[in-house]
Parts: sequence; structure tokens; C-alpha cells
Amino acid sequence: MGSKQEAMPVPPWLEPLLTTPFFSICRTHGDAARSECNMYCLDCSGDSFCFYCRSSRHKDHQVIQIRRSSYHDVVRVAEIQKVLDISGVQTYVINSARVLFLNERPQPKTGKGVSHICETCGRSLLDPFRFCSLGCKLVGIKRNGDASFSLEAKNEMAMERGEGISRRESSRDEDELREGLQQDIYPPTPPPPPSSARRRKGIPHRAPFAS
Repeated sequence: MGSKQEAMPVPPWLEPLLTTPFFSICRTHGDAARSECNMYCLDCSGDSFCFYCRSSRHKDHQVIQIRRSSYHDVVRVAEIQKVLDISGVQTYVINSARVLFLNERPQPKTGKGVSHICETCGRSLLDPFRFCSLGCKLVGIKRNGDASFSLEAKNEMAMERGEGISRRESSRDEDELREGLQQDIYPPTPPPPPSSARRRKGIPHRAPFAS
């Protein structure tokens, strides 16, 4: 009796990505303006490389760009969600772009009154997510096996539930959900004062001159 082959919960390029150092100067293009090694090829799973290496060596490959926030590596949600199921990972809005962190960030002590924490490292989270980074989700998958990075498995689960949504629609819905969660970080804009407070005084009318 044959069975359907299960989708791989962790892609083979993910662990090399999480252990790759970024932002060194490219040995080949060190004198160029964009020589920082901040790109990674999902097809090759090798070292990081710069903008010019991408054009010459990885032109037709799947490549993602790594960015940095407070000395920690991040990737834009718009890029990574095309190749990875990032559900359960906390996202942040930095410089008007929604991103998530590649690896765990040290945190001395979780503050009091924190409602949400990372299941792997205990870091406090802004919203009700399970993990603070891709690395922590990877550890969670290895420990419990109740999560996955596979987009195929995610879509199959959606079809089994009768949702029948496409990958594009699913990604769009997740974007809208995370956008709503991020808006909660900032206090709402106070409403404008009532119109009566800004009412102008009427124009005075002079009495007519007596004849």
C-alpha cells in the first residue's frame, strides 16, 4: 500500500543559512561600492556573496538578501515567505519594512507582565507568536515536530481543511494579519478636536448711519 511522500519540514539550505556569516567585504570586489557580502544563494548553499557576485555567478538562482538591525541579521518577510513557511515566527517593522530575525538574540531577563514568550529561548514577544526567529523555530521543530517550514505541507493542510486557498492568497492574508498586529505597537492617533472648538466668530455688522 503506497503512501504520499511527506514534504520535508526543513529545507536543506536553512541550517547553512543560519550559520553563515554576513557583511564581510568581498575578496573579489572589495574596491566596489556594494562589496558587502549580504546575499545568500538557496540553490548553492555556500558562502555569502556581494551584489556583483550575484550578477556573475548566481544570475538564475534563488537568492535572498540579508539585512542588519542592531547588529543582528534579518530578512524581509516579502522575500523569505516565498520559499519558507514562516508561520509562528514574530515579525517586526523596521525602516518601513516587515522583517524577521534569522537567529536568537540574547536577552538578560524576561520582564514582568510579559504575555508572550518564545517557546525556544524564552525571549519576550510583542504578539502571540511561538518563536522569535527562524533559528528558534528550527529548534522547536527538532524538539517537538509540531511545526514545519514546508510551504507544500502548509498548502496541503489548508486543502484538507477545505479552505482551497492559493499560495498567493495565503501569503496576502498572512501579510494583512501581521500588518494588523504591528499596528498595535503604536498608540492610536487621537481624534481631531470637535468642530465647535475651531468655530470662527461671526463677522460683526455695524449699525446703519442715521440720515
